[in-house]
Amino acid sequence: MTPSALLLAAWLSGPASAPPPPLVNVCWDYGCDRSERLLVPADAWADVRELLQAPPPNPRTERARVATAIARFEAALGARTGTDADLHGNLAGSGQPGQMDCIDESRNTTGYLHVLAEHGLLHWHDVGERRKRAPWLFDQHWTAVLVDRTDGSRWAIDSWHLDNGLRPYVQRLEAWLDGDEPPPNPDA
Repeated sequence: MTPSALLLAAWLSGPASAPPPPLVNVCWDYGCDRSERLLVPADAWADVRELLQAPPPNPRTERARVATAIARFEAALGARTGTDADLHGNLAGSGQPGQMDCIDESRNTTGYLHVLAEHGLLHWHDVGERRKRAPWLFDQHWTAVLVDRTDGSRWAIDSWHLDNGLRPYVQRLEAWLDGDEPPPNPDA
């Protein structure tokens, strides 16, 4: 029996009130060369739901909680895909298995954001389309995006700069598109 089937069986035999963990698409190995649809581990899903279920007081607090949720998804699913040792950027882990580039990171983060939205865990935001910046021909970079429902502001959620399982950088999309340095991150 596959690990996903085992987790699903364990969930089905558990308490009736617990929502099932979702399936997510996860990709890795630069440009999503490898991908798999995985069941989020039940403990990680419970942590994420607990973190986001109660509406936060404002969009800023929700973005901070979402960053923590993304880190939790990365850590839990990284252990199952071999991406748990993913190092920041493209050069630090170059040639090592399980490494991710910004395409992998932005697609995975966008997928995690969609899971949060589909389960009613985003109270102040909608999921935007991934965005690319390309200041030079060979210097392209992708990010996931959240859109604030109150004012329409767009926020880059960028985990590529950090090792697997650390909270991604969150900054206004305009600043991200301009190539501004990421803001301070408590995990960095």
